Amino acid sequence: MNTGTTTDSTTAARQARFGTLPERIPYEDTVTEQPSPGSRARHAHHPEGSWSHFSCLALDLGL
Repeated sequence: MNTGTTTDSTTAARQARFGTLPERIPYEDTVTEQPSPGSRARHAHHPEGSWSHFSCLALDLGL
């Protein structure tokens, strides 16, 4: 049987289709750094208003 010829033709077809890998993309080209939108005051801690962002089981139960 001609398994050597079949393997060679299969290898040649695979090499023709998938012979080389695409070029590597440098990390610097995949990352974009931008300043965050808005001011820092918007993200500052506000103790009087912070309770509204969390749920409390004791408050929910009326304890």
